[in-house]
Amino acid sequence: MKVPIARPLVGEEEIAAVAEVMRSGMLAQGSVVTEFESRFADYCGAAHAVGVNSGTAALHAALLAAGIGPGDSVVVPAFTFFATASSVSMCGATPLFADVDPATFNIDPDSVAALIRPDTRAVVGVHLFGQPFDVGAVREVCDDHNLVLVEDAAQAHGAEYHGRRAGSLADLACFSFYPTKNMTTGEGGMVTTDDDALAERVRLLINHGQSQKYLHSAVGYNYRMTNIAAAIGLVQLGRVDGFNVRRIENARYLDRHLAGTGLATPRVAPGVRHVYHQYVVKLPAGYPLTRDTFMSALGGKGIGTAVHYPIPVNRQPVYENEHASCPVSDDLAASVVSLPVHPSVTEEELAYICDAVRELQAA
Repeated sequence: MKVPIARPLVGEEEIAAVAEVMRSGMLAQGSVVTEFESRFADYCGAAHAVGVNSGTAALHAALLAAGIGPGDSVVVPAFTFFATASSVSMCGATPLFADVDPATFNIDPDSVAALIRPDTRAVVGVHLFGQPFDVGAVREVCDDHNLVLVEDAAQAHGAEYHGRRAGSLADLACFSFYPTKNMTTGEGGMVTTDDDALAERVRLLINHGQSQKYLHSAVGYNYRMTNIAAAIGLVQLGRVDGFNVRRIENARYLDRHLAGTGLATPRVAPGVRHVYHQYVVKLPAGYPLTRDTFMSALGGKGIGTAVHYPIPVNRQPVYENEHASCPVSDDLAASVVSLPVHPSVTEEELAYICDAVRELQAA
């Protein structure tokens, strides 16, 4: 049996939507993008959504729109994908690395508060693996210091924090539509906000800084989304809730059937809806196998695994002079493993995964 760690779910409806755009001849940014932006904003409960060509572009454009630039610092978690921090550097600003909560793996509000400097302008919180960070606590820190709060919601389409969806919880929010995300456009991203001026600024920055055609009021970028990507996104937006229900059901199955195996299964914070972009377990101290042995053994049985993430961002070579102390992030980087949880995993495959883990423990 083969159970991959991820599998994009696209079908005939997405293919038909792309074919319709191709036949129209209007392939670049146009009315299909506009429709996708409107429907995605409604889905998140935000006033505005601006389509872009990647999650990284979304982060970069959002931070630029918020006025982040040289001489500024921005707090980000150390345990996240590299783009959360690199987008800060792309603005000419300095990322400050906060540690994460050992239970949820999300940014620790106390660590954020301890890092604030006179030049700090913003905080980027990540809804890691599909679970919203403690937005209320981080927002309180931001309000105390007059900081912009940005959601990195790249892994959290449809996730909720106390009844509100990701994308509506901060000054700006940024999504990715990479193929393995909870919904995809092939490649793509989105910025959401309730602020009219920020939305207008993002639109300017993603289109070469053009306030009108061939009139450039800022140095911008070519970050536009295509009609082709948006056509896929419109179909996927209609499917993402079903995808998420299946992810949650798969995660609950794994929670039940991995109990007693010695693995630390994901902990969900009160008041949030975790949508399990990844199902991440921790091999605690004293577990009978090393992580490499554990992953190799499951791989030998056809079960895909991955490590998200093996090196905290503050320990990446490009940031090695930052000297941030993030012991929880160090521990997680050395001990976590992602197991298949995507919507196409069947109950038979889930049982196979759990049986394989139990066999390893007993061996």
